[in-house]
Amino acid sequence: MNIAAAKRHLQKDPRMKPLLQRYSIEARGPSQDLFRDLLESIIGQQLSVKAADTIIHRFVNLFPDTKNIRPEDILGRDDDTLRSVGISRQKISYLQSLSKFVVSEKIVLDALRDLPDEQVISNLTMVKGIGRWTAEMVLIFSLGREDVFSVGDLGLRTAVSRIYGVDREDKIEIEKISQTWSPYRSLASLYLWQSLDNK
Repeated sequence: MNIAAAKRHLQKDPRMKPLLQRYSIEARGPSQDLFRDLLESIIGQQLSVKAADTIIHRFVNLFPDTKNIRPEDILGRDDDTLRSVGISRQKISYLQSLSKFVVSEKIVLDALRDLPDEQVISNLTMVKGIGRWTAEMVLIFSLGREDVFSVGDLGLRTAVSRIYGVDREDKIEIEKISQTWSPYRSLASLYLWQSLDNK
């Protein structure tokens, strides 16, 4: 992403401009390990960042190569072992579902890099336990897509509600506001999340 060009575009919005002046966001490239990112996304669902980090740390230490966890490694661990690090039975089934999709090549993770956003979402949401929100986070944080706004994200809606004076449940209006940031809605989202830190 050309951060300078994106900022110039976002600064045209007078309500977004103060966020760009207040916060610093660095450019980051696409992730090299989509499988690991998805594992961590599933484990972290509905958990605080601290709790998720603790469980993820225990989880990766179950495997000999903590930097390169493969789907076969997940499928080779019994449920009780996975439960022992604090992962719920439901999330274990999600991790296994993802692993089976990858092993069977129903999803080819590297191929997602070349697919349009909606096709990536369609592919990922075939997996039990991966919904649209998780897929959109993958688009933003793992695939480096520039124009993604997750109207299903409560934090983003809260930030837009505070800054633009709209009801945070008015998804149609919030989506409409987000269109003014296109084609850099991902960067706008990062600034909106940042704005919540001081609240």
